[in-house]
Amino acid sequence: VIRCRAAVAWAVGKPLSVEEVEVAPPKAGEVRVKIVATGICHTDDHVLKGGFPDVEFPVIPGHEGAGIVESIGEGVTSVKPGDKVIPLGIPQCRECTFCLNPESNYCLKSHLSEPQNLLPDKTSRFTCKGKQIHHFLWVSTFAEYTVIPEYAIAKIDAAAPLDKVCLLGCGFSTGYGAAINTAKVKAGSTCAVFGLGGVGLSVVMGCKAAGASRIIAVDINKGKFAKAKELGATDCISPHDFKKPIQEVLTEMTGHGVDYSFEVIGHADTMTAALASCNMNTGICVMVGVVASGSMISVDPMLLLCGRTWKGTLLGGWKTRDSIPKLVSSYLEKKFNSDLLITHTLPIAKVNEGFELLRAGKSIRSVLLF
Repeated sequence: VIRCRAAVAWAVGKPLSVEEVEVAPPKAGEVRVKIVATGICHTDDHVLKGGFPDVEFPVIPGHEGAGIVESIGEGVTSVKPGDKVIPLGIPQCRECTFCLNPESNYCLKSHLSEPQNLLPDKTSRFTCKGKQIHHFLWVSTFAEYTVIPEYAIAKIDAAAPLDKVCLLGCGFSTGYGAAINTAKVKAGSTCAVFGLGGVGLSVVMGCKAAGASRIIAVDINKGKFAKAKELGATDCISPHDFKKPIQEVLTEMTGHGVDYSFEVIGHADTMTAALASCNMNTGICVMVGVVASGSMISVDPMLLLCGRTWKGTLLGGWKTRDSIPKLVSSYLEKKFNSDLLITHTLPIAKVNEGFELLRAGKSIRSVLLF
């Protein structure tokens, strides 16, 4: 058993508490990882606010991390102690019907198919003050040591800087992949990106990498426009500056609507606006944002009847164990610069400060270091 620090969420709506926790050794098929760095993602904020009804408290959140394998359980073959790894919020068991489908990046071991409050054997490896602490998405990267099933871990290049590539565990990969894999943005096309947080700005980078000729960034926080332009946005607009609905503004700016639109906020009304802002026949709208549980969207069927495509994306469409190591290699080859998304680096003791920066719209990505 290892004693270490972790940021524990004891109850909905309460600040995180940095505690000493005990982390049990890995069982068969499991890996214990020393987390070196972890990003703060909006999804973690959803957890703290109770936006995930199937998350049980107390819990150790965090899912955008990078670390080093400390020990392995019986039967683990893909990683060994000392390997650098990225934990995966979407596993890849390589055996289920989804994993065997080359066009799918879902896995039946994912949290959308089975709860991940405990490890697959329905027990926890975390205890604190004599109480069992729940896992989050099987990764719980806000703990200095965490235990994860082997199929939710990707081994990465030993040269990778863990305090930078942790973003590839969720935010960057999700946004960049939404443009490259899910929308399959074509060169010369027009794009609109709703929401300029870390994931939205990663969508902007993906659209630029795909050769889009016009990338219109949409946000009510104008403080994010300079960063959006630095990363490839050609236009930046705020819905607050117009009397008419933003979809009408985008349609007028582009003639018939954009070729691709992305909703990276997680609000029902912006999802319908994003759908209406892409062209009526060949437009593709991708949902990237996570909506609050229980949200419903009402849509005029004519928006889809004319030929538009409305899609969702999970972690940017990447088959995680296969693709995340390749993305890390692309990072090392300087094919993209995800470092530009990191605005703050904080010690784990300042985790709540990191969430305050996020909620105030003052950070793009804060990285916590152990």
